[in-house]
Amino acid sequence: MKSGLNSGNCLRGTIIPVVLNNPDRRHGHTLRGKPPGVARTLEQRLRDETASDPEVTARVNIGFPQLKGSRSEQLKNRLKHLKAQRSNKELEQLARSNKLLIDLDQVQEAYTKTTGQHDLRLLADHYGIYGDLFGSAYFVPRVPLQINYEQENVLSPVYNGNVIKPSEATKAPVVSFDGQLDPISGKQTSNSENYWTLLLTNPDAHYTNGAKECVHWFIGNIPNGHVSEGEVLVNYLPPFPPNGVGYQRMVFILYKQQSRLDLSAYQLATSDYANLEKRLFSTLDFYSQHQTNLTPAGLGFYQTNWDESLTGLYHDVLKLKEPIYEYDFPKPYLADQKFFPLKQPFNLYMDKHRDIKEVNKEYLQRKLAKTHPFDGPEQPLRYPNAHPIKGVPSWLKTEVRKQRLGMGRVQDY
Repeated sequence: MKSGLNSGNCLRGTIIPVVLNNPDRRHGHTLRGKPPGVARTLEQRLRDETASDPEVTARVNIGFPQLKGSRSEQLKNRLKHLKAQRSNKELEQLARSNKLLIDLDQVQEAYTKTTGQHDLRLLADHYGIYGDLFGSAYFVPRVPLQINYEQENVLSPVYNGNVIKPSEATKAPVVSFDGQLDPISGKQTSNSENYWTLLLTNPDAHYTNGAKECVHWFIGNIPNGHVSEGEVLVNYLPPFPPNGVGYQRMVFILYKQQSRLDLSAYQLATSDYANLEKRLFSTLDFYSQHQTNLTPAGLGFYQTNWDESLTGLYHDVLKLKEPIYEYDFPKPYLADQKFFPLKQPFNLYMDKHRDIKEVNKEYLQRKLAKTHPFDGPEQPLRYPNAHPIKGVPSWLKTEVRKQRLGMGRVQDY
């Protein structure tokens, strides 16, 4: 008796070998383990072995190690500090009378020296910074960065992923760090020639090549932490997130150099300041090329999104038409009209089948009719729900309540 297969005559129950184009997938799903009846190739077996090998899948720490004292010594110092605090009678009296003032600068300094930089590494992982810039590598910042944007006597510091608007970042920030700090021991060094490299890059800004970044600032060979004396290879370009793309990440990376380097290959001409194609950059390629002479030591980042100041930047500086990204919403599905729409507000049901421009015009006229040209709109009721609604049908009472409470679509007009 023939089976229902077209591959030839065979008895029912006979096993027919099937050759799959991709043995790892079946019906669109990835197979877990060895598929039955299909032999594994050598390449697939090697891939499975390396996928479970921790030496292959583990992330690589490319930063400086940290020298820590013994746990007994740390415990001894902690107990000594607690004993000194408890024996301070004046401190205890201030605490009992709720008059003890805590110096927040000292708290921030202690936090930075202890767990602050490790927390910054965790935050950078949360924002996907290491994966987008260094691939499978990461580093723990060892040199704290102080980054501040100054705009008309207003200071906008860069915290761990805070939001800074483009209007606040039109000028290059003031960056400072301890150039004599040893990233490994955390102590001051007597070396008079310490060179650093500072990079500001945006992994979300380049549109022609999504795998690349846009470099906004590049200063190399910074002597002993004096940023103003460094070699400016790429002049500062303010962030320019387009309207509609959401937030973009601006990342500062500080590298410790072994010695003075020749970075003239990254020099951007003054005439190419606004050429975004010339600002194409890859942090991973840059580090891979100079990893024997550079080690990442500091990190700082913030987020930014569109504001009105970018219109002038696009037109006057970048010489580009300002892009605007909008989501193209599909037209809502409207069923055939019914003579008696059950359980639906009558006015909202009718508005679904009207021209949206007519609805907008009606709401605008209704709003302007209650707005005085000099005094402005009418004052809202102090207790909206305390006033009874009379003389209107039940389906209209809901809309009147929403208007009184400032709710609903009427607020869009």
